[in-house]
Amino acid sequence: MGKSKLEYIWLDGHEPTQNMRSKTKVEDDFSGKLEDCSIWSFDGSSTEQASGGASDCLLKPVAIYPDPTRKNGFLVMSEVLNADGTPHASNARAKIDDNDNDFWFGFEQEYFLMDTKTDLPLGFPRGGFPGPQGKYYCSVGGRYTWGRDFVEEHADLCIEAGLNFEGINQEVAPGQWEFQLFAKGAKKAGDEIWIARYLLDRLTEKYGYYIEYHPKPIKGDWNGSGMHANFSNTVLRTCGSQETYEKICEAFRPVTDEHMDVYGANNDERLTGLHETAHVSDFSYGVSDRGASIRIPIITVEKGWKGWLEDRRPASNADPYKVAGRIIETVKTANI
Repeated sequence: MGKSKLEYIWLDGHEPTQNMRSKTKVEDDFSGKLEDCSIWSFDGSSTEQASGGASDCLLKPVAIYPDPTRKNGFLVMSEVLNADGTPHASNARAKIDDNDNDFWFGFEQEYFLMDTKTDLPLGFPRGGFPGPQGKYYCSVGGRYTWGRDFVEEHADLCIEAGLNFEGINQEVAPGQWEFQLFAKGAKKAGDEIWIARYLLDRLTEKYGYYIEYHPKPIKGDWNGSGMHANFSNTVLRTCGSQETYEKICEAFRPVTDEHMDVYGANNDERLTGLHETAHVSDFSYGVSDRGASIRIPIITVEKGWKGWLEDRRPASNADPYKVAGRIIETVKTANI
């Protein structure tokens, strides 16, 4: 096969929001299999993950995907380990309690496409605002839609990489888009969101854009950006009981603050109780209620209370590993 380019991708130690980092390793006659990806190292002192006097951190490959933009290329999602092989404090993936993959997650990733020349979302004129919300959501045509070529190319890249990519749509503000991914297993779901984000961010280099993940980048009467977390386990998928659903929802009420701690920085600017959100300090749930903290999808009810729940609170800049880990922890405390 010759030489292959393995792009090792990991999360740094910046707070409150971690960034992606990556670097390329060239291998001879690489098989393309995860088990043949070796552990690598990097300078943790340059990523807020180690001191200069003991700077080595390790990269443990945990998932691999073909890189659709490179000849003989692969994308290698990696966990960060300390030099002794233990999980680094910034490694949220290692803490997820879902070794049997009983939890399934579908994440809805919203974001704003920003123009590097104006530092404004696509469709926003310099020194002003476009028309108010109302005509942009799932719009068609050049009057209300911006960035479709970019979004379509990103979708193609994700599909070619083998991600379980499920859809795209323009959101309620100009330049705001969403994509959806689903996976059986919380760690796999997190891996795929991060790989999709990597492909998204890398594609901006070609277009002269950048991605704004801040949950409320445009102040005023505009929706913010979230990463809604649809989740289920065997109980939710099979119980057939409204009472069980309500007990699981109630398990979230006393740990509202713990969830908000990992649902993204500046999320209080988005969760105001307006624009299809519950207030950051409140907790609520309801059937088909997009103004609730947790929405019970109408399809779940129509199927006899067999399905999933949607936590609408995670912000667009949240770490899916942390979100999934916290949701699993709470669901497992439900008195059912």
